[in-house]
Amino acid sequence: MIKHIVMWNLKGDTPDEKARSAERLKRAFEGLVGKIPGLLHMEVGVDMSAVDYACDVVLYSEFDSHESLAGYTVHAEHLRVKAELGDLRIARHQVDYQPAPHARPVAA
Repeated sequence: MIKHIVMWNLKGDTPDEKARSAERLKRAFEGLVGKIPGLLHMEVGVDMSAVDYACDVVLYSEFDSHESLAGYTVHAEHLRVKAELGDLRIARHQVDYQPAPHARPVAA
């Protein structure tokens, strides 16, 4: 499995403008679920901390292989979403990694 995490800072002069942009980005990426081969899981979260160093939106996704992640990057639907949302972003950060075989979620 490959985990793909992307974080964005969005344009917006007011909190309402940023909130509308974040919701637009969230809906667009969530619309990819079921359309991308090898995409196992996707979550899009909007920051609620409001600290000055936080990103506005995070995308967390899991792919079944490196090949599936590579296919996602060039998939027509993903490229459409990127083009549609390109003017919303002012910064983008990304991490792709393969979790260690022994890594397990922490029990509550």
